[in-house]
Amino acid sequence: MPGPAEQEYVLGRPHRALAGLVLRYQGYREHSGTPLRRRQPPAGSCTLILGLGPPLRLFGPAGPTAPASFLAGMHDAAVITEFTGAQHGLQVDLTPLGTYTLLGRPMPELTNRVPDLTELDVPWLAGLPARLADEPDWPARFARLDAALLAVLDAARRHPDPEVGWAWRELERTAGGIGVARLAEGTGWSRRHLLTRFRDQVGLAPKAAGRVLRFERATRLLVSGSAATIADVAATCGYADHAHLDREFRALAGCTPTTFLGELG
Repeated sequence: MPGPAEQEYVLGRPHRALAGLVLRYQGYREHSGTPLRRRQPPAGSCTLILGLGPPLRLFGPAGPTAPASFLAGMHDAAVITEFTGAQHGLQVDLTPLGTYTLLGRPMPELTNRVPDLTELDVPWLAGLPARLADEPDWPARFARLDAALLAVLDAARRHPDPEVGWAWRELERTAGGIGVARLAEGTGWSRRHLLTRFRDQVGLAPKAAGRVLRFERATRLLVSGSAATIADVAATCGYADHAHLDREFRALAGCTPTTFLGELG
């Protein structure tokens, strides 16, 4: 698959007050003379794209769309992105609980969806791409992002339950290796109450979120090449065998591990 002829990526560090809510900023500028498709597998984060150029074509559980700016909630299936020509904008990687805090809305409304910012009925967010476009460079855009997100955080009316925050951190720490019963015991809640509150604030139930986090770890190991074989990745991440990991790839990424690696070039 041909890569972009031109590309620029610039990382920005979110303000320290946004720790635990915002993972990173990345400015990007790309150009490809031929259609460039990328497979985006499920991950333990939400992605905010603030487009400063043409729309990006998306193919996923919610169907085909072509937004210029959008917010991708938690997913348990892959999304394919595609563009020809120019792409320019900023990507903000958010934790699920950060997205819940900043938007103040039930997270299942975003699960397996990639709504255009205008669909969210959040005025400060819908107008952000235009304000970023007025800035002269990446540092100035990152500073404006900080200012916008800090202002929203200061006015936030909804915050995650401490119990949900603890359960999410345990799932992250173990890469999905902790069971729902142990999470419920650790929160002091019933399993049913944990499921309801967790899904409302994360977007997926604890078991489904753990599945995504374990899969995310497997994809990282595959891409890094730190494990000798796909079977080694499966064993390290707690899958029964190579075939089990292969089934998870088909279910969550829509392809085999070999195909996934081949697409990365």
